[in-house]
Amino acid sequence: MISLILEKYGQTPHQPGVYLMKDTKGSTIYVGKAKDLKKRLSSYFIKKNNHDAKTAVLLEMIKDFEIIITSSGHEAFILESNLIKEYNPKYNVILKDGKNYPLLRIDMNETFPAIHRVRKIKNDKAHYFGPYSSSHSVNKTLNQIQKIFKLRRCKNTQFKNRSRPCLNFQIKACLGLCCNDISAVEYKKQVKDAILFLKGRSHQVVKKLKAQMMRYASSREYEKAAQIRDTIFAIENILEKQVVVSPDMIDRDIIAFAADKGRVVITVMIVRSGYLIDTAHYPLDLGFKEPVEILSAFLEQYYKHMEFLPSIILLSRKIENTEELEHLFAERKGKKVSIHVPVQGEKKRLVEMALVNASRELEKRVLKEEEEKASISMLKELMGMKILPARIECFDNSNLSGQDPVSSMVVFKDGRPYKDGYRKFIIRDLDFQDDYAYMYQVLERRFSRDPSEMPFPDLLVVDGGKGQLSMAMAVLKELNIENNFMVAGLAKKNEAKGEEFDKIYIPGRSNPLNTGQAKKALYLLQQVRDEAHRFAITFQRKRREKRAGLSILDTIPGIGPKKKKILLKHFKGITHMKTASIDEMADLPGMNKILAEQVINSLNTK
Repeated sequence: MISLILEKYGQTPHQPGVYLMKDTKGSTIYVGKAKDLKKRLSSYFIKKNNHDAKTAVLLEMIKDFEIIITSSGHEAFILESNLIKEYNPKYNVILKDGKNYPLLRIDMNETFPAIHRVRKIKNDKAHYFGPYSSSHSVNKTLNQIQKIFKLRRCKNTQFKNRSRPCLNFQIKACLGLCCNDISAVEYKKQVKDAILFLKGRSHQVVKKLKAQMMRYASSREYEKAAQIRDTIFAIENILEKQVVVSPDMIDRDIIAFAADKGRVVITVMIVRSGYLIDTAHYPLDLGFKEPVEILSAFLEQYYKHMEFLPSIILLSRKIENTEELEHLFAERKGKKVSIHVPVQGEKKRLVEMALVNASRELEKRVLKEEEEKASISMLKELMGMKILPARIECFDNSNLSGQDPVSSMVVFKDGRPYKDGYRKFIIRDLDFQDDYAYMYQVLERRFSRDPSEMPFPDLLVVDGGKGQLSMAMAVLKELNIENNFMVAGLAKKNEAKGEEFDKIYIPGRSNPLNTGQAKKALYLLQQVRDEAHRFAITFQRKRREKRAGLSILDTIPGIGPKKKKILLKHFKGITHMKTASIDEMADLPGMNKILAEQVINSLNTK
């Protein structure tokens, strides 16, 4: 196989194009582009000495490759993007493992536009701001907007049907449009100022508001003038906390790239009107990708749907497709966008600042990873396992007085939550509360599945002591897999007996393990157990709310079994039904506006 790859490599031309890496099954696991295919592929198949251990393992997965020659680097850029969408390769750079970063959305087509936090950009002509690197970052910005501009956050259905102001009005975080007489024109002025603020135009907003305040003061409308004064103070208070990093007052993004031990952190410093308004860190997996490939893919994805692009993007290192990206961004912005690597002066200083931040963030993440590995190693020694517990599964039950019993399964891989592996179980055919029966049913359902569908864990953790552990072992023995992996029970400490720590039980041992010298291992299992508990409670609460919503449907006059079935089929559940418009619901078979209004009001006031 290796000789075949080297033979194909030898026939590869020094031309631009796209290459597709394939595994043993012939599946495409990576798509890349290059201005010189032969030069790029040599970094994979010829210059192997520069690869770290992780990259070397990933390269072993490549059993074949294909190339598509293009007439230019620009064509390769477009083709690569299309092929990534088509194949969704496992090892291509996708921000946050394919999940969407939070954004803020404002739709100016609404009479009274609201500001909402969302995770997907729709083709609906609304304004989107972001992406923000974390929930903390977007919530901080959202709170600032609410404090200064007091825009509404409620959903349209709630807004239309509200009879009195909500808590946001009481705490002066909303103007109370639902009940107060505020003109749409005046409100939209507030919204436009908020949009300028989100674009980093705070000074422009302050200047505009000061002129408006003087006009109100001149016409002796002192109350309105005072309100604007308070808004100005709030904005200036935020500006005081922002750092001036560029005296030329130009908008720019500074993007730095740091890599170490197979990990990458890309740091984005967002500078608007000379002020550093945000710094975001994006962790990625280096894999067998070249740094220039990662940085190029990041730029394309990061600015893909961004409403406001800066005129200048400064990078810490060069990338191949600078011209293609400049052309793409200029089309979106409607103006020229410059991407370059500064070599001296103020711009160079800004890039170095971003690079220091990226390196520090990477150092923190690598250190955390090493601590996680140390915890896993300690757990292996504590339990006398032959292999590292790289995959840990934990189960927990939740019910409310025997009603709506559910169970959760969480998965930790290499010491951290692996949410793609999480599973939810609805307990079947048990109308009485019995934790042992719940656990027995769930474990039987989980481990009856073929390992090819879902791999067995290295360590199975059940929440409880010797009783729950015995139940788990009984199920595994019935399935004849009791020796396939390690099992442990985690019991809470008994403070009445003076116990200081939770206890770990394993099969064949009556007393708990001595964790005196293995606290990191114990804390890891506690983290796994607590996550299973959180996940189970959340699922059970949603089940309970859904049942309560379905019960309300049964109490609404005019909603019989047929209409109930139609509503559930169309809206896919109570949650979407709550946020539906009256017109949308009224258009369904057998429904009308009066009945639709009754349903929506009932669901939103329960």
